[in-house]
Amino acid sequence: MTVKTPVPGLDQLFVSFQLALAGRYSIDSEVGRGGMGVVYLAREVHLDRPVAIKLLPPDRAADPILRERFLREARLAAKLSHPNIIPIHAVDDSTGFVYYVMSFVDGETLAHRVRTRGPLPASEGVRVLREVAWALAHAHSQGLVHRDVKPDNILLELGSGRVLVADFGIAAALGDASGDGVSGTPEFMSPEQALGQEVDARSDLYSLGATAFYSFSGRLPFEGDSATEVLAKQVTQEPPSLAMLGLAVPRKVAQLVDRCLAKDPAHRPASAEALAEQLGVALAQRRELPAALRAFVKRNGRLDGGGSIAAAALICTAAVGVGLVAGATLGFATMAAGYTLGPIWFLVHSARKLSMQGFGQQDLAPAFKAEIEQSREERGMEYTRENSVLDKILLSSARVSTGLFVLSFPTLLYLMFGVRPFDLSPYTQPWIGFWTIASNTVVVSILTMAVTGGSYLTRLQTRRDVETPFWSRLWLGRLGTDAFTLARRLARNKLPGAAMTHRATELSLGMAAENLYDGLPREIRHQLGDVLPLIHRLQSDAQKLRARYESLKEAIEMAGDAANESEYDDIREERDVIHAKLGEAVGALETIRLNLLRMHAGSGSVEGLTTHIGLAFAVSEEVERMLAARDEVERSLKFPREIATTPV
Repeated sequence: MTVKTPVPGLDQLFVSFQLALAGRYSIDSEVGRGGMGVVYLAREVHLDRPVAIKLLPPDRAADPILRERFLREARLAAKLSHPNIIPIHAVDDSTGFVYYVMSFVDGETLAHRVRTRGPLPASEGVRVLREVAWALAHAHSQGLVHRDVKPDNILLELGSGRVLVADFGIAAALGDASGDGVSGTPEFMSPEQALGQEVDARSDLYSLGATAFYSFSGRLPFEGDSATEVLAKQVTQEPPSLAMLGLAVPRKVAQLVDRCLAKDPAHRPASAEALAEQLGVALAQRRELPAALRAFVKRNGRLDGGGSIAAAALICTAAVGVGLVAGATLGFATMAAGYTLGPIWFLVHSARKLSMQGFGQQDLAPAFKAEIEQSREERGMEYTRENSVLDKILLSSARVSTGLFVLSFPTLLYLMFGVRPFDLSPYTQPWIGFWTIASNTVVVSILTMAVTGGSYLTRLQTRRDVETPFWSRLWLGRLGTDAFTLARRLARNKLPGAAMTHRATELSLGMAAENLYDGLPREIRHQLGDVLPLIHRLQSDAQKLRARYESLKEAIEMAGDAANESEYDDIREERDVIHAKLGEAVGALETIRLNLLRMHAGSGSVEGLTTHIGLAFAVSEEVERMLAARDEVERSLKFPREIATTPV
């Protein structure tokens, strides 16, 4: 157990208990006391190891029924053997003292961790919850329900960070005999437990959900001035949604916590094992992305580094130099070429570099999505989305200066190119006045835009990720497609095979087919016609189907046992239809890839592939019609008035 400051002085209970244990255990100090018992830090004499001893309070041990239940539950818990459960070494009833001996854990409780250092970070919190779920799953498989899952019964081992759960079944042993039929801690008690009803493993999941809520937010789902008030809220009120608090917690994890806190046990996760598995998926999502993709979406795919700033300054300097030597026209042409061709070169170079590592444009969508989600979570707790007065002033100034620039810059261009600014003869009144006003306005507006706009964007970036969505749209849009296409053309014979990553099957097949297509002679590619757009179309169709399938699957999982009811029949049927269509789309991609592979081996023909291309087009059209029909239904349900007034 956790080592705390020893209670000053030695009471009579301490002395009497030590006399009863003399020769077996040497008690060092009392480290905790409550209704559940007194905990002592001691040393086992023969094995010379530290242990924690939990003693049933003597006034409660005097009750023979309570004493027997305590011993029975402790002996059942002693049979549990799991890395995340504190081992119980001995259970005894000697000379009037009822106690059990467990391993000493050098660390702190989860409650102490949150109280002293605040809510857990998302990744650490998910890991802690998963290990607790593992422990509960093992206990439930042995027929033992904890009945008092709470932060005080969860220990974090110092150094290793291992999570251990204590006091299995002890709450039931002490509470049921009290006469009120209720056992546990009110703030973490399930509704059925609060009502004194029979509880099962799903009650522990509710308590774990309340523990998770506290761990991530630093507050309790329900609070009150008395235990009775808290219990009443547990039974009658809906808990606040963790997903709606704007915390730095992954969306799926927050939804899992909300599911655990469902009033109806049937709506909670099916089991602690299933909960642990889903938490594991959430924990591994960010680790799936290869380092090359993470680096690309964070740095390598962006024109916002020191090199970009230096390049921009160099282009500007070069343009001024050319303008002084060869005239303003060539100077502006140099600047325009530099600021146009430079970014194009950067995009193609970055695309080629990523392609040489075995990745393609298709891999960027999940990478950018993961980065945006992670950035949103990191900013969710620390910053507010509200604009301050300073932000509003900066934004207004940037807008005004942008308007002045838009109005004055065309005038400046007209004066420079239409009046020949380096010929002094035309600069007579009134043109010289216009020239001065326009040029000064442009300079001032540019400086104002740079200062106010840059300051506003910098402040906005602290609250909301502005850059990542911008670069995501660029790389996933037409410019990104063209950059990767040109990069493949430039490195046609040097591209490696597609890297084995997290990517979905349709992306892997599509990338392999695309590489095979690019490796064919030009005349054969010309004969195949639209096979490359078809590959991209099937990839897009399959991704849409997969996203819809995952959303339907998640909805069914979120419903828990209630998903077996008839009202979910339509959802299950649609899930199965979507899954079948996904298989057809992926199968069409696989057929194209195999035919392209045969053509490379010399055993395939253009005619054979053309036949399969027609079949693949039919599959794609059918999928898109189905998706369009479902989108239409969803829009009609969401916007009935708009659909009703739309002419047929």
